[in-house]
Amino acid sequence: MGSVFRKTVTKQLPQNAEIFTRKGERFARWKDRKGKMRTELVTTGRDGSDRMAVTAGTYTAKYRDGQGLVREVATGCRTKDGAASVLRELTGRAEKVKAQILTVGEAAIADHQQTPLDEHFEVYLTHMRAKDNSDVHIADSNRLAGRLFRECHFGSLRDIGRDVVEQWLVERKSEGMAARTRNSYLQAIRGFCNWCVATDRMVSNPLAKVKKADENADRRRQRRAMAEADLQRLLYVANCRPLAEYGRLTVRKKTAEVKRKRDTWKAAPLTLDDLSAALDRARERLNDNPSFVAKLELRGRERAIVYKILVLTGLRRGELASLTVSQLHLDSPHASFDLKASDEKSREGAELPLRADLAEDLRKWLADKLAVIQHQARKQGEPIPERLPGDTPLFNVPRQLVKTLNRDLAAAGIPKVDDRGRTLDVHALRHSFGTLLSSGGVAPRTAQAAMRHSRIDLTMNVYTDPRLLDVHGALDALPSLSLDTESIQTEAKANGTDDAIAPQFAPAFAPKTGKSSKCWSTLDKTTPNATNDENRKANVVSLEFVKRKEPLSTTDNGSQKRGRRDSNPQPPDRQSGTLTN
Repeated sequence: MGSVFRKTVTKQLPQNAEIFTRKGERFARWKDRKGKMRTELVTTGRDGSDRMAVTAGTYTAKYRDGQGLVREVATGCRTKDGAASVLRELTGRAEKVKAQILTVGEAAIADHQQTPLDEHFEVYLTHMRAKDNSDVHIADSNRLAGRLFRECHFGSLRDIGRDVVEQWLVERKSEGMAARTRNSYLQAIRGFCNWCVATDRMVSNPLAKVKKADENADRRRQRRAMAEADLQRLLYVANCRPLAEYGRLTVRKKTAEVKRKRDTWKAAPLTLDDLSAALDRARERLNDNPSFVAKLELRGRERAIVYKILVLTGLRRGELASLTVSQLHLDSPHASFDLKASDEKSREGAELPLRADLAEDLRKWLADKLAVIQHQARKQGEPIPERLPGDTPLFNVPRQLVKTLNRDLAAAGIPKVDDRGRTLDVHALRHSFGTLLSSGGVAPRTAQAAMRHSRIDLTMNVYTDPRLLDVHGALDALPSLSLDTESIQTEAKANGTDDAIAPQFAPAFAPKTGKSSKCWSTLDKTTPNATNDENRKANVVSLEFVKRKEPLSTTDNGSQKRGRRDSNPQPPDRQSGTLTN
């Protein structure tokens, strides 16, 4: 048996509440946010303060479960009859547990179906934080799964169904959503359902067999690698553009671009040819502010070395942003840096080597960074540090680095999208790293280790741009095959492999129609003072064709048997030139 009731809870009185007495009881009266007058009973809290007693709008069921424990479950029903129906279902399941028709786990799964989906998902997010997932991953999962819950009208676990999710994915596909984006939504809700199964909230994952979309057939963003010449131009522009921006010329706007009367001029875009002149103009304009010029030059060096380290190490933007001074090892015989497991995508950590020239660039960069900090400390009268603190970020890597890269590409004259539709962004520098390894002749397994990939096909197919591979040069390794008959015969005679003995060789070895034959040929190259033809003719052994079956022979016990050819004959004796027995 059980009961249903509406819970009464106490809340703090609103600031504008008016307390009055009616029939010996105290009430509070106030206007809510919508301007509606509300009245609630006033009671005394545990601390002696006045609080208002609020009765819930829905009923709660109270019963004893299969283990004999008293439980209270929110029914979500606003009518007593509806709440009583839920109570009958709960007590009926408790009786089945007592009768061992249901297990406690199965009953718990059934209870979880009544809990609002938002409460389950909050616990799931807490689980992800306990696993030390990144904040970006947790936020993405919350955003993706939350949209699915809202648009599919999922209010509880039992509402989640395969048909509804598949229909939602089909509708998004018709709207033009990419396959990879659709898969990210599916992965978010599927991961939540897997967790529900692991925590005994669901019997099985209803979305386990929903197929993912083929991302290879619907790839919206294909990155390309940059050639060495383009990389050199990019580094040059990145180094100069922060200062050159202050030396840009002004040009008159087109009529369509003018939005206000006095808004008729704009700065001319920077080009590779005009970059040097823009630097001179900027230094002339900022001649009275040398500290600002030095700041802009330092910013350009930082940007150039950021691009260079992304290309020569294959780091991702977030991994580079996590590096600190203490993770660099520039004084060892082989310069390297440590990548923490918490900052790496695979959460394994790695020690990555550095090229000698890149290590020297980093030494100069750290020296410049230290000089700036010492100058600021000297200017403010603070103690001058002798070295950079270990927790100092190596670079200032903005989250919107791709916008800066786009401007640098435009100034360098490098197209954002090529004729194949492949694009350039910050992650494309990692593609350049993989392609440069392959084009440089690095073994595929070594390139895979440098890229920190779990699968070799990811390194060779996705992160290697075939356009930059020297396929034409690789064909030079193939042998040259001449079609000139005279040159072929001349070369054959020079090598002693001419076909002068072909007329003698062919009849002896070509079997006649319908007749089987056996033959062996051996070459004894140990005969001194003999030509190739003599050695070859002396060691060619031919057999007579077998024209009839072997006669019957008598065995040791007196029976007869028909002779058969040996299916595994022995080769002839090399010294005598005859067959062995």
